[in-house]
Amino acid sequence: MDKSVEKLLAAARECRERAFAPYSGFKVGAAVETEDGTIFAGCNVESASYGLTMCAERVAIFTAVAAGRKRIKRISVVAESDELTAPCGACRQVIWEFGGDIPVLIVNTNGESVERQMSELLPMAFDSSFLK
Repeated sequence: MDKSVEKLLAAARECRERAFAPYSGFKVGAAVETEDGTIFAGCNVESASYGLTMCAERVAIFTAVAAGRKRIKRISVVAESDELTAPCGACRQVIWEFGGDIPVLIVNTNGESVERQMSELLPMAFDSSFLK
């Protein structure tokens, strides 16, 4: 495995440990690599008002944006699950917004993994090209 992918996965795994998931118990960590090679991580943060919960993928992306990075070149998602768990619909849209058709590495805590392109996870994606 490529060293930059190893670093990306390590960041997602480490951040997953800090997830705030007292209601679901479903801890998720994500990490994005920006175009300049910087890695930003995020974890899910739940709220008793479930609609206010923020997914790990969006936390990682928004942290990168807050640091001035507007383009990501890949993302890893590590979920505490026996199944491989892909990003939710809202996260898929945000990943597309800041990365387009990038690779998404989906991993569970058993070490199983799969890589998918965003175009597989979000076919016929809506983006700024429709707003012109």
